[in-house]
Amino acid sequence: MQPAFAFAAPDLRPWQGRLAPVALPARRRTPVGQLVKSMISARTRDAVSIAAYRRLGERFGAAAGIARAEPAEVERLIGDVTFADAKAMRLVAALRLIEASDGGFALAHLATRPLDDALAWLERLPGVARKVSASTLNASTLGRPVMIVDTHVLRVLARAGAVGPVADSRAGSEAVTAAMPDWSGDDFLAFHLQLKRLGQEVCRWDVPRCEACPLADLCATAGKRSGKRDPT
Repeated sequence: MQPAFAFAAPDLRPWQGRLAPVALPARRRTPVGQLVKSMISARTRDAVSIAAYRRLGERFGAAAGIARAEPAEVERLIGDVTFADAKAMRLVAALRLIEASDGGFALAHLATRPLDDALAWLERLPGVARKVSASTLNASTLGRPVMIVDTHVLRVLARAGAVGPVADSRAGSEAVTAAMPDWSGDDFLAFHLQLKRLGQEVCRWDVPRCEACPLADLCATAGKRSGKRDPT
């Protein structure tokens, strides 16, 4: 995977040691289960999307049941997530396309495809962009080494100067993944969870709490807010 910028992201190992440790999930979803969860979770609080995901499981049992459902029925079950109507249509369409092309929902081939090819294969599905494809590969039982970048993570990366100020989730994912080629899937998942927590609790979108940030002395934005020079 090539860096998305003319400059390389900094060595992120020092960040790892400063961020609060996180526990990785004891059990991982299957690739298709993680795909479903990720597709309904955009711009939605985790508790809401997890509850919606569980309702889908209780009603349909597996991905095959969702693929055979009418989008309106799926929408009723996930109605409290944002953009539920669009997500329901895209989810059903994506699962039907997977079944038609793969003959099932195992997605086992994603374990052995080159990483770029696996991401591209997923991103041809309706409603699947880089955050969802990276989550499907990294946070599932596949555990592939690719960075998941949501809005909270992207905010931290951009403010700290690890990516450009107009970078999107794809660019952030590519920059971090390329910068840390020796990291394992677990390393990337832990880093995602750490930065997500930092973005939710400290590096908030409205008023960042730079004085409470463990990365403040490495951060371009914190340096500007304190009147210090940007870190180099």
